Order: sequence, then C-alpha cells, then structure tokens
Amino acid sequence: MSTDYETYSLGDFKLKSGGSIPDAKIAYKTFGDPSNKAIIYPTWYSGAIADNEWLIGEDKCLSPKKYFIVITALFGNGQSSSPSNRSDLRPFPDVLFYDNIRAQHELVTKKLGIKHAHAVMGWSMGAGQTYQWATQYPDFMDYVIPFCGSAKTSLHNQVFLEGVKSALLGGKGASSGGICKGEVIKGEYRTWTDEERTVGLKALGRVYAGWGFSQAFYREKLFEKTLGFKSLEEFMTGFWEAWALSKDPENMLVMAHTWQAADCSDQEPYNKDFAKAMEGIKAKALILPGKTDLYFRTSTSKAAYRYQADASVAPEDSENEVQHMRPGVGVCMAFPSIWGHWAAGPGGSPDDVKWLDGKLRWFIDRD
Repeated sequence: MSTDYETYSLGDFKLKSGGSIPDAKIAYKTFGDPSNKAIIYPTWYSGAIADNEWLIGEDKCLSPKKYFIVITALFGNGQSSSPSNRSDLRPFPDVLFYDNIRAQHELVTKKLGIKHAHAVMGWSMGAGQTYQWATQYPDFMDYVIPFCGSAKTSLHNQVFLEGVKSALLGGKGASSGGICKGEVIKGEYRTWTDEERTVGLKALGRVYAGWGFSQAFYREKLFEKTLGFKSLEEFMTGFWEAWALSKDPENMLVMAHTWQAADCSDQEPYNKDFAKAMEGIKAKALILPGKTDLYFRTSTSKAAYRYQADASVAPEDSENEVQHMRPGVGVCMAFPSIWGHWAAGPGGSPDDVKWLDGKLRWFIDRD
C-alpha cells in the first residue's frame, strides 16, 4: 500500500463502544494551500487515500489551486489504525462513524488548524461520514455533499453486509455473530492462514459483484464495452476477485461493522431520533444518490428536487433524508446512470465523472 500520506497521533483514543485504540493514528493527505477554503473528503469501504484522488485536479471542481483538500482515512483501511498494522489488537475493537469523525475533527482542528470547512463530501462510506460530520459538528461546514451513501444504514443494506461478512468469514470456517456483531469466537481468537485469506476474500469479491453494478450494467455488458474484459468470468476474476485479494480480511470486517452500524442519529442530542438528526443539519446539503444504486436506493421519479412527502408513497433512502431536513437545506439529484453504486466511484465511467464534477461546481463554487 502506498505510503504517500501522513499520519497524526491521537494517543489513547477512546471509542463510543467503550473500547479504545491505544496509540491510535489517523492517516491523511492534503492538496493545495492551507490558506484556501478547506474541503474534507473521507475514504470509502476498502478505499486507500489514493483511491479518492481521481476526483481531484486543476481541471476539476476539487482543484488544489482553489481549495485546501484533506483526504482522511477510515480506521481499518490499512493506513489509519487497522488490524493489518496493529497486530497487538486482536480482535480489533468496534469502530463507529462517530469515532472516525471525532478523530478527523481533532486532526483538522489541532494538526491542520482548520477552524471551519467550506465543504465535506464523500462516496459510499465517505457519504456516511459526510452525514456524520453534518450532525456531529453541524456548525463546522457550509456545504455537505454525500454521493451514493446514506445517513443511516438501512435494514436491507445491513442484510447485504451480512452476506459479505459471512462469505468472508466462511473462508476460515467462522461465522457472523449477527447484525452489527463480529465473528463468533470460540475460545482464543486466531487470525487467518494464507489459504483462508484467499478463499474468504475471493468469496467476498463474488458477493460484491452482484451489488456494485446494476442489472442494466451487466445486461449492456459494460464490463466488456467500457472496462475491456473479454467475458463475465474474466470480469469476476480480473476485477472483483483482484480487488478483494488486494485487501486484508480483518480490515474489511472492521470497516463492514462501521458501515453496518452506521446511524448518525445514534448520538447526543438526537438519541436515535432520525428526523431530529436530519433537522439538526445546518449546512446546505446536496444529496447525490445513484438512480440504479443497489445499496442506497432513490426514487427515479422524485429525485430532481427537494422530496415532497406523499402519504401514498414510501420514500426511498435519499429522499427520506431530504424530507426530514429543514426547508431550504437539502436538494436531491440522482446520477442518471446504469453504473449502479459505481456511478460515483473511481473514474470508470467518464460521463458520470463529468456529471458529478458539474454538480459539485454548481453547488460549492457559487461563492
């Protein structure tokens, strides 16, 4: 994994779960002049810091000439404190978005001297962290832009993640303890053999393959036409298994727990009142779900503007979030793409990159 980043020491970092990470470290990388307006841009599930850089450039909205951009790494991503770099912590303690954002806030305020951010944004788990920032430190930023993510992991999304966890744990003959729980440990915890690691990660990759892209993506064979794979099986091995095998299984489980347990209303002063948490958001919010995202659902018919509640229609995740924000705070627009969750991912679809960059310019470059 690239070492082109810095780390900040957090000391003995207490976690909301009651555990702690002794001598905890958060990894980060900055772009641009610190005197520019700050943008905080957290990483996503499995993502390294470099995996966020595709959206940064002098020709893009996130230009280092205009903004001071800070990419922050999740606990468990292999760069911040993680099982792969902390062999003394077995099993690794449960980490929530709340803990990640408290660590990021300490980094940007104490180390980087940022008193106020222009914007916080991110994809997937980065979007979840964006919502956490907006509710945990609601006065800290002017804008928030979560793309293809949610403020609270839905029940359906939790079930999907159970499949991911179980496929991975099955590689070493272990099982999940249930929703928002870790591995069932009998006796003393043991780590993975090389063979178990390979079997578990390949299984994770194949489970993920059915969710990361949409049905239309596969039907149109974009894995051949755009990504250059010669067959579906080659795509499964060359894209999905290759991605999974580049990861550490214990890191993936730590981040999966963070994702599965995500709920930005599970903190003071909201006390699990989701509507109250959404009402607590003060920053202007641009919510960008994917029209064909299988993780975080959006209604294709109501996604252009602020969602208006209709008693006869159950709102999907993103519209539900905007519905509960105060009037004038949130706007929801859906990626008009068949790339599913990856519409907002690392640069595979040029049209979606252009669409996202345009929406970012429209929203945060106004002042």
